[in-house]
Amino acid sequence: MEHRYINELEAGLQIEDQVFMIASKDLRTTNNGSLYIHAVLADKTGQLLSRAWQATEEQYKAMPDGGFMRFRGRTESYKGHLQFIIDGMKAIELEEVNIADFMPSTDRDVDEMWEQVKTILRTIEDRDLLEVIKLFVQDEQLVARFKRAPAAVTMHHAYVGGLLEHTLNLLELAQVVIPRYPELSMDLVLAGLFLHDLGKTEELRYDTNFQYTDQGQLIGHIVHCVIWIEEKTKAIAEATGKPFPEDKKWALQHVILSHHGEYEFGSPKLPAMPEAVAIHYLDNLDAKVFQCLAAIDKAKDEDSNWTEYVRALERRIYKRDVFGVKEKREKRKEKNG
Repeated sequence: MEHRYINELEAGLQIEDQVFMIASKDLRTTNNGSLYIHAVLADKTGQLLSRAWQATEEQYKAMPDGGFMRFRGRTESYKGHLQFIIDGMKAIELEEVNIADFMPSTDRDVDEMWEQVKTILRTIEDRDLLEVIKLFVQDEQLVARFKRAPAAVTMHHAYVGGLLEHTLNLLELAQVVIPRYPELSMDLVLAGLFLHDLGKTEELRYDTNFQYTDQGQLIGHIVHCVIWIEEKTKAIAEATGKPFPEDKKWALQHVILSHHGEYEFGSPKLPAMPEAVAIHYLDNLDAKVFQCLAAIDKAKDEDSNWTEYVRALERRIYKRDVFGVKEKREKRKEKNG
């Protein structure tokens, strides 16, 4: 049976055999004391609030959190929102699941983006920084994870290839912005931007869905990367027989430790170098603009000039295309073939 994506569903549909990913589940009690399952089902297009009435603990335990099942039931409208009433569910083998239906992915060519990243990194002139970057780039397993990893679970670029896309965006932004400030080290900014979120390859799980790993919860991507830098510089020192310059190592570690900008946002240190300040704001720029555009793209009320409230931005976004940007973009596409 053809998979019907969540964004295609509407109230009043009877669903006989549909595979969903279980994003979350909770066993609850009704006012009369009976059990029901409150679950959020998902595919690559969105999430679907779901309930299974008169449920049992056995049914609840049989639902793999973050896994997949086949569902039977019906869709209905509840307080203006679509929900799915589960009438039946059964197990499914992972081999039967088309992962592409459930994992949102970048629409850009991953290998092409990786080549662009490497081309920019080759412009680093400082030999010590370049040696550090080379050790990361030559780590085939790390690069394979980097190409697949999302940049976040939900906040921005939350899709397969999102981390690579976000990183490339930042490197290209740096090439435009940093020459305006010749007092800054372009080498440190490029190296820092490449490495700043690389620890997310260990912090996040992204094989069947996006979740934090135990390592990610306990250590986090920032500390992961700082540890890796320590390991790489020691390896370089052992290979060359010369100590790696500590001031350069500390500078590189600092821009990683401070790139979130504020303690309240999980930054162990505040940016204390101009390059660190630049990295923080470039990172924030790409993330925030992405969130604005994503909110506009996903806005449900076509008649309103405003999106729904965006929790991450703590505001609604004005989505009216006042200056006809979309039309101009389409015309440029047509002109360029």
